[in-house]
Amino acid sequence: MHFQWDWLCLGVLIIGSVTAEIENEEILGADVEVEDFDKQSQEADVDEDESSLGIVYQTPKPTGEVYFTETFDGVLTGWILSKTKKEDTDDNIAKYDGRWEVEELKENTVRGDRGLVLKSVAKHHAISTMLTKAFIFDNKPLIVQYEVNFQEGIDCGGAYIKLLSSSNDLNLEYFFDKTPYTIMFGPDKCGEDYKLHFIFRHKNPKTGEYDEKHAKRPDVDLKKFYLDKKTHLYTLVLKPDDTFEMLIDQTVVSKGSLLEDMVPPVNPPREIEDPADKKPDDWDERPKIPDPNAVKPDDWDEDEPSKIEDLDAVKPKGWLDDEPQYVPDPNAKKPKDWDEEMDGEWEAPQIPNPKCETAPGCGIWVRPMKNNPKYKGKWKAPMIDNPNYQGIWSPRKIPNPDYFEDSHPFEMTAVSAIGLELWSMTSDIYFDNFIICSEKEVADRWAADGWGLKKLVASANEPGMFSQLVTAAEDHPWLWVLYVLTLALPIGLGVLFCWPAKKTDEDIEFKKPAISKAITKGEIKQDREELEDDEIDLEEEKDNEDIVEDEDEGEGVEDIDEEEENGVADGGQEEGDKSNKSGSEDEMKEDDEIDSFTAGYGLWQY
Repeated sequence: MHFQWDWLCLGVLIIGSVTAEIENEEILGADVEVEDFDKQSQEADVDEDESSLGIVYQTPKPTGEVYFTETFDGVLTGWILSKTKKEDTDDNIAKYDGRWEVEELKENTVRGDRGLVLKSVAKHHAISTMLTKAFIFDNKPLIVQYEVNFQEGIDCGGAYIKLLSSSNDLNLEYFFDKTPYTIMFGPDKCGEDYKLHFIFRHKNPKTGEYDEKHAKRPDVDLKKFYLDKKTHLYTLVLKPDDTFEMLIDQTVVSKGSLLEDMVPPVNPPREIEDPADKKPDDWDERPKIPDPNAVKPDDWDEDEPSKIEDLDAVKPKGWLDDEPQYVPDPNAKKPKDWDEEMDGEWEAPQIPNPKCETAPGCGIWVRPMKNNPKYKGKWKAPMIDNPNYQGIWSPRKIPNPDYFEDSHPFEMTAVSAIGLELWSMTSDIYFDNFIICSEKEVADRWAADGWGLKKLVASANEPGMFSQLVTAAEDHPWLWVLYVLTLALPIGLGVLFCWPAKKTDEDIEFKKPAISKAITKGEIKQDREELEDDEIDLEEEKDNEDIVEDEDEGEGVEDIDEEEENGVADGGQEEGDKSNKSGSEDEMKEDDEIDSFTAGYGLWQY
């Protein structure tokens, strides 16, 4: 049994060693990934700045045709702060006076990598810039991509962008919430409502008016992207086949069709309900009606109560009829500032009567109520199918006078500027690495040089397992119970199976060797021969006793056959020979046992 526990303990030690080795390999693997990423980043011809992890940051450069890029790593040029006010808002908060700064991330910093940061709380912010060249919706996809980090989490606020519609009177100094835009895209959150907006303004071909079309909500849980204080990559892809995709961290979270998955739909219905149509007065919408032929039974008594006294109930023994359930508190004292003229006569507060605690009840005993078996309630006629049922009425359909069909809503109003018009109750919202292009490969390469580096640094700085467990327990205190049980179980098993058992006196006597000093093989053989001689002497004495007994009993039997005596003698001789032979075999066997015994205890032999 102890042998098995020793192997169990050894297995636990081996597993612990292997686990530690795996963790070391993971750390080394992360270092290798950092080095590989550095080698790839050196392809860009830009200024270098080395981070604390040995990562060399290089400002991303586009590898193909782009309509706009911004890294915020240099001087903030071309961006214009709005000078106007928000309409339909109190004057004290209507002005777009929220502050913006260009700075590095607070956590998981990559030295030299800066972004645009929203700094003010409870203020309106508006900043915008022109695109390098306008994007025209024809036969090329539109890809919009940028990074967001809610460095302080987010209580209520947005981090979405607007692609402003091209027009001759576009003035970025007056950029505000009513400035015409073509697309709005990005995260937004207030309370527990986590959103990822994709809205485009569609032009009605009949009236020329614009309506907002909202993409349906993603089916994934977006909460973690707002609260983990990590940099996330938001991407919108619009394709000329009128489909779209929204991605977070290069993973699709929502996709659909501009024709089928927008609310309200791009195209209105062909028919609408006639607003002039009204339901006729005799229209019967009742599927069931009371049976007009039903009659109330004669024995139906509607006056019977639903509850009656239980006449079989008996007052419990020990019931205190004269004791009230509540009595004045004897320890209560009238407050010193009690004014009987103003407050009235003071009365001590009521407390449960202590005498009722040991009794089945106090006060006047009343029989309990029970269900009345005769109760039937008010009689109602059973329901039957309505023979005059006409169904649920609805107005008739007429052709929609405002109907139109836009079979290609991708052809939106061209965009020539990008802007952020935001309100937030949380500061330090970080924006970085904007790009607008038409090729997915260009956007992916741009992401690898910017967001990919941030992700790598964040992964390298990820807290250990212990820190993560403590953080989780702070949010969910019940996890401490699980942690204690998880740790106590293996420790208890280890103590139970691996701790050496206390030796008893019997174990000590059993394990104590019979020979306390070294002996030779010759001495063991000599002792064995002496024991055999003693055994032979004992057998001879026994045989002599048997012969004496036979002579005493056989005085009248002197004519015993002489041959039988000889036979007995021969048999004795054969037994002696057999005994001698057996003794030799036993002696050989004992020699082997002695060899094994002395070898096992390390005795000296010659």
